[in-house]
Amino acid sequence: MSSSVGILGTGSWVPARALPNEEIARRVPGASPEWIARRTAIRSRRFAAAEDATSDLAARAATRALRDAGLGADRLDYLIVSTSTPDHPQPPTACLVQDRLGAYGAACFDVNAVCAGFVHALVLAQSLVAQRPGAHALVVGADVYSRILDFDDRRTAVLFGDGAGAAVVGATSPDRGVVGHELASRGDAGDLIRVVAGGSRTPASATTVADGGHFFRMDGRGVTGLVLQELPPFVDKLLAGAGVGAADVTHVVPHQPNGLLLDELVRACGLTAARTHRTVEEYANVGSASVPLTLDLANRAGLLRDGDLVLLLAFGGGMSFGGCLLRWGRTRGPGGDR
Repeated sequence: MSSSVGILGTGSWVPARALPNEEIARRVPGASPEWIARRTAIRSRRFAAAEDATSDLAARAATRALRDAGLGADRLDYLIVSTSTPDHPQPPTACLVQDRLGAYGAACFDVNAVCAGFVHALVLAQSLVAQRPGAHALVVGADVYSRILDFDDRRTAVLFGDGAGAAVVGATSPDRGVVGHELASRGDAGDLIRVVAGGSRTPASATTVADGGHFFRMDGRGVTGLVLQELPPFVDKLLAGAGVGAADVTHVVPHQPNGLLLDELVRACGLTAARTHRTVEEYANVGSASVPLTLDLANRAGLLRDGDLVLLLAFGGGMSFGGCLLRWGRTRGPGGDR
């Protein structure tokens, strides 16, 4: 019997420093704790220590995922990091994580589909592993958004935190693992989420720094409108391709943009019968880490049962959309215990 490809283990890591709404409100003009909670449902978020960059968070989450899978770093064939806040423009953050882990047998590269990036990277990892029997991939979503926030902009500064999540991908039993996926992009809406300076179009300069060109910017209303328009038919297409209906989905593990939009999305996509896993209240929007962090916490809490149908669903800058449907069930990696 041939095997399928699925998730063998998960891991996550968040910084120790928690910032409740009261502390953020002191830094953001016009944002009271009550206003933040009412508009976003967020109560707290984590910010990375000054000495930590994205690769540090990614490596810690990766270590936990490898341990959960019972797999050594030397068994990795691919290491993919999804981030839109890399340590540097070059080299790839994945190569820095490789060095931290000692995973020198792995091919390493980054993926940037902003908050949808982990799902894109997971689908890519599934395809790579399926082409090479016995291979393993480590997929990490990690972001340190606290470094690119403009704390004079209350529309964005209150929404984000820092964190990382990871998953080990490999062969699983034939009736488990990835059963469907869908990826999509809307490049004509690329200006809804952006950091305009620091690339080849607008190189870094004293002027771009003074003008705030290196800060994260977002048209929140535009994002909400586009996502509510695009995501329901996107989900319908994914589920139809997998031969299941919305009522068959046991768990939804979505990107965590803010609590109110999350509620709207679940209703609009017809997924209210499934259990929606949420971390936005405690950790806010952690970018590409949102889906793997939330998945890991659900996994470690024992909420995902063998045979459950789990939908990973994300959207991000670009605009980018990603969905991956898994029949939950894990094959323990060689030489390890849960």
